[in-house]
Amino acid sequence: MSARTHTLPPPATKGGVGIRLPWWALALPALAFVVLLALMLNPSDAQAASSDPAITHLFERVQQLMTH
Repeated sequence: MSARTHTLPPPATKGGVGIRLPWWALALPALAFVVLLALMLNPSDAQAASSDPAITHLFERVQQLMTH
């Protein structure tokens, strides 16, 4: 005699994803992005700002273009 196999029913979703994220799951990456962007736009505040001056000039130019 063969045994019956039990299959799971398909998940019931009604057009949307039922996953809710906590507020910090979006806030922390956004905060990290803003901090890194601020460090790139103002490299004189960073400790290792004495690297290639061409990159520093490029970021200063981008900062000037964004503020005008």
